Amino acid sequence: MSETGTESRPLVRQLPDPTTASNVRYDLSLEELRELAEPDETTTEFGSASYVSEVRSRSADRTKNAVDDEFTDRDHELVDDAIGLTSDREMLCVDRLMGRHPDATFCCRLFVPVEHARIAYAWASLFEPTDGRDPDLYTVHLPDYDETEIRVRPNIGVTTVLGTDYIGEAKKSFLRLYMYRIKQQGGLGLHAGSKRVRVRDADGELRTVGQVFMGLSATGKSTLTSHGCWLEDPEDASMLQDDVCGLLSDGSVAGSEGEGLFIKTIGLGEDEQPELYEAATTESAILENVAVDEDGTVHFDEDRYTSNSRAIIQRDELESADEEIDLGSMDQVFFITRNPLMPPVAKLDEEQAAVAFMLGESIETSAGDPSRAGESIRVVGTNPFIIGSEGEEGNIFHELIDLLEADCYIINTGYLGDESKDIGVTESVTILTEAARGTIEWSHDERMGLTIPDSVPGLDVDDYYVPDHVDDYDEALAELRADRREYLSQFDDLREEIRDAVY
Repeated sequence: MSETGTESRPLVRQLPDPTTASNVRYDLSLEELRELAEPDETTTEFGSASYVSEVRSRSADRTKNAVDDEFTDRDHELVDDAIGLTSDREMLCVDRLMGRHPDATFCCRLFVPVEHARIAYAWASLFEPTDGRDPDLYTVHLPDYDETEIRVRPNIGVTTVLGTDYIGEAKKSFLRLYMYRIKQQGGLGLHAGSKRVRVRDADGELRTVGQVFMGLSATGKSTLTSHGCWLEDPEDASMLQDDVCGLLSDGSVAGSEGEGLFIKTIGLGEDEQPELYEAATTESAILENVAVDEDGTVHFDEDRYTSNSRAIIQRDELESADEEIDLGSMDQVFFITRNPLMPPVAKLDEEQAAVAFMLGESIETSAGDPSRAGESIRVVGTNPFIIGSEGEEGNIFHELIDLLEADCYIINTGYLGDESKDIGVTESVTILTEAARGTIEWSHDERMGLTIPDSVPGLDVDDYYVPDHVDDYDEALAELRADRREYLSQFDDLREEIRDAVY
């Protein structure tokens, strides 16, 4: 069998028709799905459902896709076995729409066993009900399979998730293919959040700015995307998307999730993240692997099960969430890093922005590989779900940035040097707001080789000059640049002008 779909009977036609199959319960309401999941539920003090999974992060090392990986007979057997099992046991089938943009909307169909209804309940809470169109993408999720293996057939839109009950696998099975389909259409799928900010500029005139945030899980992407920036009418900031977007060739940014957000909850508090906290403490929230006592008391600050604790929150419970999920134009792009040699913010030219895209520098989190949490890592596009050439993704990003003339920045949400200077939410939000206003004054710093702020209203930038916080800074920077060049050398498809722009 081939990835081009030359099977004698296409895989999707081997799946049961949920409208007629006697073993399939089709498109139940959220209330019905929660009722089926009741045996697994601990009801919280807020009246919401809380669940604990056996697997508590994505199984990236057990995931293969048929574009980048040579599928063996065993790989095909795993897919065929999963498809066959959908006819042999009692299943739930849920259809949802991913996206609203006319050029970036896909109907998604999830099959999951009835006894794992909590997965269907949580997944269905993220996306909008279907309008009756035929499915474009399919996932068969069998948590109790005796092997943990995820297999993706991108060109026919089929994913099989076997041997893991982590809700994030169901979510990303569709978002992975969403990004792949956007790229096939001439755009680029982004692991990114998006927001629209309306602020007064230096002349007091109102301006609207579209901001996009690219970062790995748990680096502050959701926090910055959803933050209201402490603005008062007529100024405002509206979150459009939290996790995955499609950058289209006309400069618009299509959203994917229309109903909910899948946020990290460890340390979630009212002080620095009031909107997320409020949404996570409503009855409509769904908690996964959060520390919840038998009496329903919730402890967001406790990693009883994992530091990768999560909540699905509804957009309409988030004050800063806009009714729309699509961004009309991308004006500013922020690459979120936790590299301690990077300043709180730096402005990048087009080639440097492509370098930042390719480097995807951050720290490993419990959402990716819990055993490496805290280690420095690089992930192209801060996107662990790329299908196809990673170097070509960098080239496409460079082309689109050049065409769209968007301003690009790298923003450090961690600390400087040896943890001597922390960069908190207040500092980061101040930077985002003033960048939108256009009130930051910039100059090129020869020692750092970057364009950094001379001044930011509301922030004493002199306190955040990186060389003042790093012993032997020049040597450390030279080593970092050499390491970056070596890293980029592995991408044969990446254009030379991008390789030469290492900062």
